[in-house]
Amino acid sequence: MDAPLDRSFTPEALDALAGPTITEHGIGGAEALRLWADVLGPACLSVDHPRYLSFIPSAPTKAAAAFDMLVGASSVYPGSWLEGSGAVYAENQALRWLAELAGLPPAAGGCFVQGGTIGNLSALVAAREAALQWRGRRPERWAVAVTEETHSSVKHALRVVMDVDIVEVPGDERGRMTGAALRGVVADLPTEVRDGIFAVVATAGTTNVGVVDDIAGIGAVAREHRWWLHVDGAYGGAGLVAPSVRPLFDGIEAADSFIVDPHKWLFAPFDSCALIYRDPVLGRAAHTQQAGYLDPVTVDGEWNPSDFAIQLTRRARGLPFWFSLAVHGTAAYRAAVEQTLTVARAGAALIREADHVSLLVEPDLTVLIFERIGWSADDYARWSARLLDEQFAFVTPTRHHGQVCTRFAIVNPLTTEDDLALIIDSMK
Repeated sequence: MDAPLDRSFTPEALDALAGPTITEHGIGGAEALRLWADVLGPACLSVDHPRYLSFIPSAPTKAAAAFDMLVGASSVYPGSWLEGSGAVYAENQALRWLAELAGLPPAAGGCFVQGGTIGNLSALVAAREAALQWRGRRPERWAVAVTEETHSSVKHALRVVMDVDIVEVPGDERGRMTGAALRGVVADLPTEVRDGIFAVVATAGTTNVGVVDDIAGIGAVAREHRWWLHVDGAYGGAGLVAPSVRPLFDGIEAADSFIVDPHKWLFAPFDSCALIYRDPVLGRAAHTQQAGYLDPVTVDGEWNPSDFAIQLTRRARGLPFWFSLAVHGTAAYRAAVEQTLTVARAGAALIREADHVSLLVEPDLTVLIFERIGWSADDYARWSARLLDEQFAFVTPTRHHGQVCTRFAIVNPLTTEDDLALIIDSMK
């Protein structure tokens, strides 16, 4: 690879290389740019590098990245229709495409927020408010059903931000929540705990393993109990555009809310999460802020993105995604996502055929989790550090069922089967 991955530096090294940058009289534009170009920028990893395969990378199109600069340089406030109708209109076009992919009704809509953490939290706050309105009372304790592979930010939001109890449903052999397991767990709960459940979170592409929950089965149980069905598709929801995996998402059309992060697998820059409600009225009821100074923008019939999430001031974080979609067309997006799926399937085949590694979970999407047979945690750490030191690749260890292993997260259409083969061979 010609382009560098770059690497992290210690605070001491940056102190030595950069020194104080904020001074009473300033260091001037030329020197500040030099420091960024020569010192601080290279101390940040390039997440769009084809061999950056850790966590969930990002691979924005040039169109999206360029338009992000325009958004940053524009004095546009897109929190209200009054102040940013053009930006809101464009963002809503992108949201409509996503809603249609999920099979949600024409009235579905929402807004773009910072990331999956805020998107999931905002949806679950709306779910609790809706439950309170139709029940007319609060239970002893509110609760939400999740599973072990549910994203950590969801559990953190429930416990720390919302003070909501968690009912954890065991996953199947691949870590998926199923409707049958959910029904079984709920049947065995004490009445007061079962009474407190107001929502269930299904995951469309778990972060660590990349599998899709049994959304249809979970949704059936949710409807029986009149629970809110929220689908966290932060990473995997992009797979809705790909015909080869679209059946995995069956049941999402019944979701009450759904998120997907375009900055993950839909080729937008950080930070952008699409939050979509089946009935936006319920989102608005939970999140519209009331104050005298907001009266001019709180107008019936106007679409204010700030009414649908835990936010007021916001940047037009959906516009780079919209611009790239408008430039390239949805067919190009479909082809790009299918390309990453093709590479992931080829990578899974390479792992199955190799003697020194073993695939731990059969993949649904583009996350491949596997082990190097016989390695300890220290072996993985040394290998990962060596790859980065050599500017060869960035692949980090993870854990699966308590076992240290590693994984590829493939969201960049420029990543090739040869890239994966070279990394797998480096573990011999």
